[in-house]
Amino acid sequence: MKGRRSTLRRPFAVPVRHDSGRMPWARPRTAPGGLTAPENQRSAVVQLRQTPHMDIVVRRAEPAEYGVVGEITARAYLRDGLLDFGEDDAYLGVLRDVAGRAAAAEVLVAVRDGGVLGAVAFVPSGGAMADIAGPGEAEIRMLAVDHAARGRGVGEALVRACVDRARATSGCARLVLSTQPTMHAAHRLYERLGFARTPDRDWKPLPDLLDLSLLTYALHL
Repeated sequence: MKGRRSTLRRPFAVPVRHDSGRMPWARPRTAPGGLTAPENQRSAVVQLRQTPHMDIVVRRAEPAEYGVVGEITARAYLRDGLLDFGEDDAYLGVLRDVAGRAAAAEVLVAVRDGGVLGAVAFVPSGGAMADIAGPGEAEIRMLAVDHAARGRGVGEALVRACVDRARATSGCARLVLSTQPTMHAAHRLYERLGFARTPDRDWKPLPDLLDLSLLTYALHL
């Protein structure tokens, strides 16, 4: 994609690389230890026993981790070619502004042995961080996994935690996301986990860029 990009709004939930493909964004259905109330979401830990070769803990990011989360997210966008202007792209500032998105969404981290492996923003009920979520919908955004941890189920762990939180959110009937058309491995993963395409909601975040169009998916809870 070439041309001028807005620095105010990028919709992608983003790059997770798995063994079999380029950049899956992972959208799972359930996780053990699911949460039952919004208060529990702030402190509960999801231990994903179905990940065979590593135990991953998903929890709310702590302020001291915001810098690491921002760098993991920025590096993921850069490494996967999602920024037209590379290191000079002004959107890197948005990706690194974890405190800003934590004020409007729940920033979750996947941790093993105290080290942050990846992160995602869970948007429970619209607001400033929502791209496409409407009434009764939650949204996943800015999913990113550190390159060294890819292919180990980290992205799937993060999305499973989002699914749990969406199911625990009063009045939430769907979990939605946007994805780039070229992310075929991600699309297969979404569909395997129960997400369905919603082509009537596909959109162009920057109408002046004809080559930037996003596909949408929804999981009915």
